[in-house]
Amino acid sequence: MINETILAIIIAFAVSAILCPIVIPFLHKLKFGQQVREDGPQAHLKKQGTPTMGGLVFLTAVVITSLLYIRDYPRIIPVLFMTVGFGVIGFLDDYIKIVMKRSEGLNPVQKLIGQFIITGIFVYYLVCSGEVGTSMLVPFTGGFEHGLYLNLGFLFIPFVFFVVLGTDNGVNFTDGLDGLCTSVTILVATFLTIISIGENSGISPITGAVVGSLLGFLLFNVYPAKVFMGDTGSLALGGFVSASAFMMQIPLFIPIIGLIYLVEVLSVIMQVSYFKATHGKRIFRMAPIHHHFELGGWSETRVVAVFSIVTALLCLVAYLGL
Repeated sequence: MINETILAIIIAFAVSAILCPIVIPFLHKLKFGQQVREDGPQAHLKKQGTPTMGGLVFLTAVVITSLLYIRDYPRIIPVLFMTVGFGVIGFLDDYIKIVMKRSEGLNPVQKLIGQFIITGIFVYYLVCSGEVGTSMLVPFTGGFEHGLYLNLGFLFIPFVFFVVLGTDNGVNFTDGLDGLCTSVTILVATFLTIISIGENSGISPITGAVVGSLLGFLLFNVYPAKVFMGDTGSLALGGFVSASAFMMQIPLFIPIIGLIYLVEVLSVIMQVSYFKATHGKRIFRMAPIHHHFELGGWSETRVVAVFSIVTALLCLVAYLGL
């Protein structure tokens, strides 16, 4: 299992690193450029026109690598389904915004319908296949062998929807600075890979493929970014994180390893709610919260470094809880 996973990381890295120099000029030629918010940080205006939809690169690398392992590791399929499924929604959103020049992209109802359909199929698999089950390990209760498992009964179904959609939106909001979402998710995916290998869960080739593909993508996404992942990438990664956690029965660990995602989405909810309640007042300088720190004088690289360090430490804390 370890050797196969290491090979998956290497293959996905190579595919991603090779594709980026090919795809980036192609995206330039098609004018698939990032549209920067005029009310955002002024330093971001120089990013106008930087190619987006780069998530297609690492998504392709993950798919190619996973297909090499599916026959021997069929449990990859549900994770790949969620990753690609949410990636397709993100692609449609990006395509409508950039190519069709509709700034909203998919409207909230359309996006939610797509997310509900894909999540619903995944829920059906979890509940009916008998491959995984609906029990979830409670952190810090003794680990997989001796720990406490929570079973919500029929409430498990709405719980899955809540976790998947919440995680997906959290990852999406984290994609706002050069290399931020990529760096944080590399660490989260590394944690999932280590646990998958240790528990022989059968999904480590795809979790390893995500690690490798994101490392290859980071070469071009690190500050100053030559390409952005767009919703194509961020929504795909949200689907991947949540699906992997459920496949290993550790979704209750997501608030720990994915605290940055949680804080990002909560900062937006708090900002919007407070703004409406107070008729114009704000809690943060700007939301999501990475912009708050940026407007407070932090450089992009400092925000990315701090958020990544926090994620790395939280992954270690989560490991102690297994």
